[in-house]
Amino acid sequence: MSTAIVTGPPVPGSSLESDLRELGFEVRAASDTAETEALLAAVPDGRRVAVVDARFVGHLHALRLGLTDPRFPLAAIPGAVTAQPAGRQALSRALAREAAAGGSTDLAVDHLVTALDADVHRPELGSLVAAVPADPQARNEARQAVAAVDDEAVRLKSAVKSRDGFFTTFFISPYSRYIARWCARRGLTPNQVTTASLLTALIAASCAATGTRAGFVAAGVLLIASFVLDCTDGQLARYSLQYSTLGAWLDATFDRAKEYAYYAGLALGAARGGDDVWALALGAMILQTCRHVVDFSFNEANHDATANTSPTAALSDRLDSVGWTVWVRRMIVLPIGERWALIAVLTAATTPRITFWVLLAGCALAATYTTAGRVLRSLTRKAKRTDRAATALADLADNGPLAGLVSRVLPAAWGSPFLVALGGVAILGASLFSGVTWAPVAGAVVYALASGQALARPLKGALDWLVPPLFRAAEYGTVLVLASKSGVNGALPAAFGLVAAVAYHHYDTVYRIRGDAGAPPAWLVRAIGGQEGRTLLVTVLAAVLTAAQFQAALTVLAVVVAGLVLVESIRFWVSAGAPAVHDEGEPA
Repeated sequence: MSTAIVTGPPVPGSSLESDLRELGFEVRAASDTAETEALLAAVPDGRRVAVVDARFVGHLHALRLGLTDPRFPLAAIPGAVTAQPAGRQALSRALAREAAAGGSTDLAVDHLVTALDADVHRPELGSLVAAVPADPQARNEARQAVAAVDDEAVRLKSAVKSRDGFFTTFFISPYSRYIARWCARRGLTPNQVTTASLLTALIAASCAATGTRAGFVAAGVLLIASFVLDCTDGQLARYSLQYSTLGAWLDATFDRAKEYAYYAGLALGAARGGDDVWALALGAMILQTCRHVVDFSFNEANHDATANTSPTAALSDRLDSVGWTVWVRRMIVLPIGERWALIAVLTAATTPRITFWVLLAGCALAATYTTAGRVLRSLTRKAKRTDRAATALADLADNGPLAGLVSRVLPAAWGSPFLVALGGVAILGASLFSGVTWAPVAGAVVYALASGQALARPLKGALDWLVPPLFRAAEYGTVLVLASKSGVNGALPAAFGLVAAVAYHHYDTVYRIRGDAGAPPAWLVRAIGGQEGRTLLVTVLAAVLTAAQFQAALTVLAVVVAGLVLVESIRFWVSAGAPAVHDEGEPA
């Protein structure tokens, strides 16, 4: 239960107390600053508390946005301020200062907010009204302004992401927002909708795995249904402000689990028809994951950089001012809505092989477009990257104990981190296609040396944000190439499982960093070997084992890695200290 302290003389005809009770607050009245301070001190420490001016006039949803969002320790709108347990001390200190300055006089809540010595979240209200009228005429005008704006229409509109893909914006969100409201009115939570989306996608993958035309059609329909639910869970969270750390983890990981499980279902369905497309399925997963790592690395490198402007960025901003170019640019990057719609239609109408080839071509075009644009921005801007950005990039690199040893034993940097990493990846790639049995092992040794040297100094260069994507491509590509060359039945599915487990670990790292929680614990990185250790291990296994033994080894490695990273990830994300991360940026 939360507590709201309404301060000041009551206003006849005001709906403030009933509005606060509707939002789940226990309402108490205080006549002056001293009484407000006493009531605040009496509220149990574990409760959210709000202080609201009795003269407040505004929309119910304005109060909801200002007083019930669980993501912020302190938040305020005109005439109201709230503190969660983490922000209670700051509110108490500010109120004590106001009491000392004003004695027993009426409390001005907006002055109290100004006196806070901590960061205060101020939600964007848009057309919603939140005001503290000073006289009857102003109160009447404020009430008229409230009546002129449909509170529920604004709430529904704000439930939808302000920036989303073309397919999502025009084909899903116009009705999914109403599904979100229906769910809210029946007490459903975003986590329940997220789970329903996952189950629907898994059923779609099972339908695709049947290998029949009816199964493929059903899979396509269910994949779209899963995406509708995927949009609904976020809209429900925004509509009802039901944010949670567990929801953040589910939302961050289930999209990838759904998509990659569907790839596996398509590959199984194709195999039932006598067509082996596991290499294409694994290639699609690798390309999609590397695309995301490019996005994550570039954003982490630049979001807090100084002097972060360039002619390329200015041109991009100008293009965003022209309506049709905005949608073309959003579609060409093949965000999740367009991508899933493409997969669903192709699944229902064609074959898994055609589906994967078209998907690979589309993702390759999108990756080329986005990466080229970001490289141009990086080369033309004079950004100064922070130590935090360099640390985040180093964490994304996922170097293990072998690379760490190299960086300590060979401390002198061989050159630019990006060029060192690129050289190591090129040597590894050449060795994989040399045709010599032990050449990949030698290439992986050189690659491990380059991995350690690439992180011998902070990743603050113009193109150093490309180091983590290079490492992802090298590790995943090594598994794909060696599994394909083994020629044994089951090697590629085992490789798919291994890459999926490692990719999960890398996505988990990203969302921890986004929540300012740092990288996964060092013991986990050591236990699963780091990216260079796993790459070297896979090359050694391919060289010393028979094809059948190599397939079994990949399977065991996939199970071990998946077990370790899942147990630690679940422990972290359901813990009280996990960050509430919610992706409101670029569509995935």
